[in-house]
Amino acid sequence: MIKKIDGKKISERIKDEIAEEIYHFKGLRPNLAIILVGERPDSKLYVSLKEREAKKVGIDTHIYRLDADVPEEELISVVSFLNKDETIDGILIQLPLPEKFNTDKIIEILDPEKDVDGFHSAHPNYILSPVLASIKACLEEIKFIAKNKTACVLYNSEIFGSSVKDLLKKLGIAKLSDRSEEADLLVTALGKPHFIKKEMIKEKAVMIDIGITPVGDDVQGDIDYNDVKEKGSYITPVPGGIGPMTIAFLFKNALAIFEKRRQDLGK
Repeated sequence: MIKKIDGKKISERIKDEIAEEIYHFKGLRPNLAIILVGERPDSKLYVSLKEREAKKVGIDTHIYRLDADVPEEELISVVSFLNKDETIDGILIQLPLPEKFNTDKIIEILDPEKDVDGFHSAHPNYILSPVLASIKACLEEIKFIAKNKTACVLYNSEIFGSSVKDLLKKLGIAKLSDRSEEADLLVTALGKPHFIKKEMIKEKAVMIDIGITPVGDDVQGDIDYNDVKEKGSYITPVPGGIGPMTIAFLFKNALAIFEKRRQDLGK
């Protein structure tokens, strides 16, 4: 029977560490700006979750809400303003943006030293994308040994797919395959609810499901849990897997940026 990797448990452990560290700053708190464009229900939900959880660990959030029909120049102006605002440590642009915006262009306008998502091409080495950090933490949690193992990454974004593959290579994966059924480790971010069935996975495979999609009042992952539960070894459940972990690692990046800025200012 497959075992679930408890993302909530891992995230709570990380957030406890962050809260303890912020406590020792004796009143000084990281400031995180979140830009929300449009009225997507899932994006509004994710922002409210981040705002709520940030308060628990001691991070102050500043929400900038823009209408979906706002000109791109106005969004760029907000990002540029926050880049220069010395009171703001980290900036998060809630994705996806409405289709009319050039997301890559907007991300590249961000000050890379404030990019808590680690999407900017020049982000500092001490910032790791929360999704990549979550994958790494999951593998560490189950003591996954990458040596001599094969991995498959399924994705709908080339930039994302490349970054995951690079991470797995650094962790020691021996082979990257395009065939999910021969992979000891499957990482999927397709955004296709319950697309992965048992005939598509290897016996005892470890599965990390990042493809979270709202379906009515529910959210579903790429992997059909009920179909694969007798075949795989470990899986990140949806909900309760990667989602809460990415928020925790987002806060960890915000704290790292806050500490680096204080060091640079000699405080």
